[in-house]
Amino acid sequence: MLSIDSIKKLIGLEDVIVKNIVQHTKSTEIEIELERKTQICPRCGSSTKTIHDYRKQTVKDVPAFGKSVIINLKKRRYRCCLCEKRFIEKIDFLPRYHRMTSRLVAYVLAELASEYSFTSVSKKVNLSVSTVIRIFDFVNYGVPDLPEVLSIDEFKGNTGLDKYQVIITDPVTGRVLDILPSRRYHKLINYFKPMNRCDVKFFVSDMWKPYRELSGSFFKDATQITDKYHFIRQVVWAFEAVRKQEQKKFGKSHRIYFKRSKSLLIRKYDYLTEEEKQQVNVMLYTSVTLSSAYFLKEKFFKAIKAGRKQDVKTLYYEWIQSAANSGIPSFVTCAKTFSNWSESILNSFDYPYTNAFTEGCNNKIKVLKRNAYGYRNFRRFRNRILHMFHNRFLEKQVVSA
Repeated sequence: MLSIDSIKKLIGLEDVIVKNIVQHTKSTEIEIELERKTQICPRCGSSTKTIHDYRKQTVKDVPAFGKSVIINLKKRRYRCCLCEKRFIEKIDFLPRYHRMTSRLVAYVLAELASEYSFTSVSKKVNLSVSTVIRIFDFVNYGVPDLPEVLSIDEFKGNTGLDKYQVIITDPVTGRVLDILPSRRYHKLINYFKPMNRCDVKFFVSDMWKPYRELSGSFFKDATQITDKYHFIRQVVWAFEAVRKQEQKKFGKSHRIYFKRSKSLLIRKYDYLTEEEKQQVNVMLYTSVTLSSAYFLKEKFFKAIKAGRKQDVKTLYYEWIQSAANSGIPSFVTCAKTFSNWSESILNSFDYPYTNAFTEGCNNKIKVLKRNAYGYRNFRRFRNRILHMFHNRFLEKQVVSA
């Protein structure tokens, strides 16, 4: 049997007297009262030790050892001898009118800093879902200051507003700054217009046209950078369109073989084994169009391998010319897109900034959405995301300190 001191240390509450502990199958009841102390009258400020009566209150606490914890608290009501005011003794771990301890509230908020749903947290702490949501709704993150390197991207939302929501991050410090309800240009303008944008030196985004317009209009002094993953993907998609089109012309067995071998065709030729190169050569021999598309893909990868912007620039424009003159529709479209985005694409070779951190955040947001079966309230959704990443940012700062 644990000693009283051990029990006090176990429950972690100071200045309490443990009267009794009852173990149930799914819960633990702890009967306590506070140590008697001189109290200050809230009306006149005089001291008193006179007890008027007692009140009992049931309080929920942080779960322990897989069980919910119920505290049966015997509270004293004091009487001021000077002004006759009756008042409850001061209880540090229990805010006024609350039926749960301060640390239980903190525990709930800590659990909600993960991808857990409100429902799963409510089961863990033995509170109703509505209570957990009500606790969280006191959390609110304001509009941030903009960093030197601004990364912007979108993710598919389901809050009943626009199809896509926007995430803004600082990829250098690894901090999520804000979540916006829409990626529409006029909504982005309304958000950024009143902000101090002078500190932003780099604007990193994918190839969504409104981002380029936003950068040109509101971040004129910033260098715009197109994320490498997104423009490389355009070339891969162009090649995949040709592969799918060409394999439809083959018989069933060849068609299945081409489909199963697509990873070989997409991979850079230099990274293939001799056996894999032979397989690719055989596949390319069956179609002149596929062979031409493969040549363009490989030429592009060699061009961007050249290094910095000055070294890549000539090869890049040569590739655009080759793709535009190829007669292959998907590559002609790709060349046109690259022509429109040339400056920001080439900037990506001189600066190390990408949307990799932001894309990683999007993956965690997907998990959060999936666990909760979606969010209909955008404000709550925004605060859940910011709360989740804010706590991870702080943890990372502590580790690096």
